[in-house]
Amino acid sequence: MRREPRLDMLESYFPVLVFIAVGIVFGCLPMILGWFIGPRHPDAEKDSAYECGFEAFEDARLKFDVRYYLIAIVFILFDLEIAFLFPWASIFKEIVGNPAIKLFGFVEMLVFLGILLIGYVYAWAKGALDWE
Repeated sequence: MRREPRLDMLESYFPVLVFIAVGIVFGCLPMILGWFIGPRHPDAEKDSAYECGFEAFEDARLKFDVRYYLIAIVFILFDLEIAFLFPWASIFKEIVGNPAIKLFGFVEMLVFLGILLIGYVYAWAKGALDWE
Protein backbone atom coordinates (compact mmCIF):
# COMPACT_ATOMS: atom_id res chain seq x y z
CA MET A 1 0.00 0.00 0.00
CA ARG A 2 1.52 3.25 -1.14
CA ARG A 3 0.98 6.40 0.88
CA GLU A 4 0.45 9.69 -0.88
CA PRO A 5 2.32 12.69 0.54
CA ARG A 6 0.10 15.02 2.43
CA LEU A 7 -0.68 18.24 0.63
CA ASP A 8 -0.05 20.39 3.69
CA MET A 9 3.48 19.01 3.99
CA LEU A 10 4.20 19.92 0.38
CA GLU A 11 2.77 23.39 0.91
CA SER A 12 5.32 24.03 3.64
CA TYR A 13 8.10 23.68 1.06
CA PHE A 14 6.56 26.25 -1.29
CA PRO A 15 8.25 29.30 0.34
CA VAL A 16 11.61 27.54 0.07
CA LEU A 17 11.05 26.87 -3.62
CA VAL A 18 10.00 30.49 -4.19
CA PHE A 19 13.13 31.67 -2.36
CA ILE A 20 15.35 29.46 -4.53
CA ALA A 21 13.61 30.59 -7.72
CA VAL A 22 13.93 34.28 -6.82
CA GLY A 23 17.60 33.76 -5.96
CA ILE A 24 18.29 32.08 -9.29
CA VAL A 25 16.45 34.80 -11.21
CA PHE A 26 18.26 37.64 -9.40
CA GLY A 27 21.58 35.87 -9.83
CA CYS A 28 21.28 34.91 -13.49
CA LEU A 29 19.14 37.67 -14.96
CA PRO A 30 21.83 40.42 -14.83
CA MET A 31 24.37 38.11 -16.48
CA ILE A 32 21.96 37.11 -19.22
CA LEU A 33 20.90 40.72 -19.83
CA GLY A 34 24.52 41.82 -19.97
CA TRP A 35 25.29 39.10 -22.48
CA PHE A 36 22.46 40.10 -24.80
CA ILE A 37 22.36 43.87 -24.31
CA GLY A 38 26.05 44.67 -23.70
CA PRO A 39 28.11 46.06 -26.58
CA ARG A 40 30.73 43.85 -28.16
CA HIS A 41 33.31 45.83 -30.09
CA PRO A 42 36.67 44.10 -29.64
CA ASP A 43 39.67 45.83 -31.14
CA ALA A 44 43.43 45.64 -30.76
CA GLU A 45 43.42 48.06 -27.80
CA LYS A 46 40.89 46.02 -25.83
CA ASP A 47 42.70 42.76 -26.56
CA SER A 48 46.09 44.12 -25.47
CA ALA A 49 47.80 43.35 -22.17
CA TYR A 50 46.13 45.13 -19.26
CA GLU A 51 48.14 47.61 -17.14
CA CYS A 52 51.41 45.71 -17.14
CA GLY A 53 52.81 47.23 -20.32
CA PHE A 54 54.20 44.02 -21.75
CA GLU A 55 52.86 40.71 -22.96
CA ALA A 56 52.63 37.83 -20.53
CA PHE A 57 55.70 35.62 -20.60
CA GLU A 58 54.03 32.58 -19.00
CA ASP A 59 50.65 30.96 -18.95
CA ALA A 60 48.32 32.59 -16.43
CA ARG A 61 46.92 29.20 -15.49
CA LEU A 62 49.96 27.83 -13.68
CA LYS A 63 49.38 25.15 -11.08
CA PHE A 64 49.94 26.22 -7.51
CA ASP A 65 51.86 24.09 -5.08
CA VAL A 66 49.66 21.85 -2.95
CA ARG A 67 51.19 23.37 0.20
CA TYR A 68 49.54 26.69 -0.68
CA TYR A 69 46.12 25.06 -0.57
CA LEU A 70 47.00 23.14 2.58
CA ILE A 71 48.00 26.30 4.43
CA ALA A 72 44.85 28.04 3.19
CA ILE A 73 42.65 25.19 4.44
CA VAL A 74 44.42 25.10 7.82
CA PHE A 75 44.00 28.87 8.13
CA ILE A 76 40.29 28.69 7.35
CA LEU A 77 39.85 25.79 9.75
CA PHE A 78 41.50 27.55 12.69
CA ASP A 79 39.90 30.87 11.79
CA LEU A 80 36.44 29.32 11.93
CA GLU A 81 37.21 27.52 15.16
CA ILE A 82 38.29 30.79 16.75
CA ALA A 83 34.94 32.25 15.64
CA PHE A 84 33.30 29.81 18.07
CA LEU A 85 34.91 31.76 20.93
CA PHE A 86 32.76 34.84 20.30
CA PRO A 87 29.44 33.39 21.53
CA TRP A 88 31.18 32.19 24.69
CA ALA A 89 32.78 35.58 25.20
CA SER A 90 29.47 37.36 24.68
CA ILE A 91 27.87 35.49 27.61
CA PHE A 92 30.98 35.43 29.77
CA LYS A 93 29.46 37.74 32.40
CA GLU A 94 26.44 35.45 32.76
CA ILE A 95 28.70 32.40 33.07
CA VAL A 96 30.85 34.01 35.75
CA GLY A 97 27.85 35.47 37.56
CA ASN A 98 26.06 32.14 37.88
CA PRO A 99 27.79 29.92 40.48
CA ALA A 100 26.02 26.79 39.18
CA ILE A 101 27.65 26.95 35.74
CA LYS A 102 30.81 28.94 36.51
CA LEU A 103 33.08 25.89 36.64
CA PHE A 104 31.25 24.15 33.79
CA GLY A 105 31.66 27.17 31.48
CA PHE A 106 35.34 27.40 32.29
CA VAL A 107 36.01 23.67 31.82
CA GLU A 108 33.97 23.64 28.62
CA MET A 109 36.11 26.37 27.10
CA LEU A 110 39.31 24.69 28.30
CA VAL A 111 38.24 21.47 26.55
CA PHE A 112 37.48 23.39 23.35
CA LEU A 113 40.81 25.24 23.46
CA GLY A 114 42.60 21.98 24.27
CA ILE A 115 41.13 20.30 21.19
CA LEU A 116 42.08 23.35 19.15
CA LEU A 117 45.63 23.23 20.51
CA ILE A 118 45.94 19.50 19.80
CA GLY A 119 44.83 20.13 16.20
CA TYR A 120 47.34 22.94 15.85
CA VAL A 121 50.19 20.82 17.23
CA TYR A 122 49.18 17.94 14.94
CA ALA A 123 49.18 20.22 11.88
CA TRP A 124 52.54 21.61 12.92
CA ALA A 125 54.02 18.13 13.50
CA LYS A 126 52.80 16.92 10.09
CA GLY A 127 54.50 19.89 8.43
CA ALA A 128 51.29 21.54 7.26
CA LEU A 129 52.56 24.93 8.36
CA ASP A 130 56.02 24.67 6.77
CA TRP A 131 56.63 26.73 3.68
CA GLU A 132 59.90 26.23 1.88
